[in-house]
Amino acid sequence: METTATVAKLVIITGMSGAGKTIAVQSLEDLGFFCVDNLPPVLIPKFAELIDQSNGKIGKVALVIDLRGREFFTALSESLADIKENYTISYEILFLDATDEVLVQRYKESRRRHPLAPDGMPLEGIRNERRLLEDLKGWASQVIDTSTLKPVKLKERIISHFTNIEQNSLSVNVTSFGFKYGIPIDADLIYDVRFLPNPHYVEHLRPNTGQNPDVYDYVMKWPETQQFLTKLVDMLQFLIPLYRKEGKSQVVIGIGCTGGKHRSVAIAEYLGRILGSSDTERVRVSHRDAERDRH
Repeated sequence: METTATVAKLVIITGMSGAGKTIAVQSLEDLGFFCVDNLPPVLIPKFAELIDQSNGKIGKVALVIDLRGREFFTALSESLADIKENYTISYEILFLDATDEVLVQRYKESRRRHPLAPDGMPLEGIRNERRLLEDLKGWASQVIDTSTLKPVKLKERIISHFTNIEQNSLSVNVTSFGFKYGIPIDADLIYDVRFLPNPHYVEHLRPNTGQNPDVYDYVMKWPETQQFLTKLVDMLQFLIPLYRKEGKSQVVIGIGCTGGKHRSVAIAEYLGRILGSSDTERVRVSHRDAERDRH
């Protein structure tokens, strides 16, 4: 029996309605994936059979799965078990999410009805869908929170993720955030830096973010900051190679303070420089909430 040199790749795109699945499909099409929208989960094994019999002609496939009931979830579970048992196909689940508030706003702007609440309020359908997808989200290889991502940024994020997989490299995303705006739902690791002295209470520092040299130096000058960073960097340098060894292509590190403007931004910038000095990881730093309260 003839075998191919590379293992076929199957990506299942799912998640909350309105969270960006259309953009995800377009992104994977740009990477050369053969994409199928709205495929019933029960047909996944048949599709896997076609991939297996293509002798490498179909190497990268993305399937969009919308779960509209518990029976769909059961069918997906059985289909994935069938692939694992009978085919040499590598698969992963990409789960797109967003906060209820953002999803409601998107439905209002598009004037579309939510598929699980065609005659009711969008929030009702969103909450029903979130309950249905709770277990599936736990299976996902990659969860992306699109709440604050513009379409072009979401596309960049997805392309970066799957490019890293093909290159067998690990992408480290360090993001600062404010606890008062909620914890990033796609973070793998969360660190709370609210115990550090707060530049917010220094009048001339308050208007600036942690990217400002004066604010950055203020956060960094305290002994507890240096002690914390020594321990944190040591832990991350221990953990990140283990994530890579387990086959992860991306790790999201969330650094949180109260408003996500001063302390978390400074710490995230520091981590980006330290972790980025290694040639084995690709490090990206972002600041989710830094510009929310600019005066």
